Amino acid sequence: MFAFQKGTDGNADLHDSMLLHNSLNFGLHAVLSVAKDLRVSVRFFTILREVTRRKEEVLEFPEDENMTIATVLKKLSEQYGRRFSEYVYEKKTGQLKGFLQFLVNGRSMASFKGLDTVLADGDVLAIIPPVGGG
Repeated sequence: MFAFQKGTDGNADLHDSMLLHNSLNFGLHAVLSVAKDLRVSVRFFTILREVTRRKEEVLEFPEDENMTIATVLKKLSEQYGRRFSEYVYEKKTGQLKGFLQFLVNGRSMASFKGLDTVLADGDVLAIIPPVGGG
């Protein structure tokens, strides 16, 4: 869809019209191809709140990445280092420590697919330590 326009010399200016069309088309393509990040909120309690110095962290992942509980924990381990990892994982086996509960939107990850549970944009992952009382 090109329009011939008359330039100042009276000649049709197809080239300028094509440039305008191509730049508009490129701009539209750039807007349509911008990837949306997926966000998950992670809530920390007790010792993890001390380690992270936060009550909550919002992590972003590319839309095309499969965001699971395992990928969230890996990212948090990279971000907060050894102290976080030692609190969450068994040193010898690398497995999650059994005393921690992981809730996705208030439901235990055990009722989903464990560490392989795929998280959606806007989900909340809470890492809950044991609660004592009496």
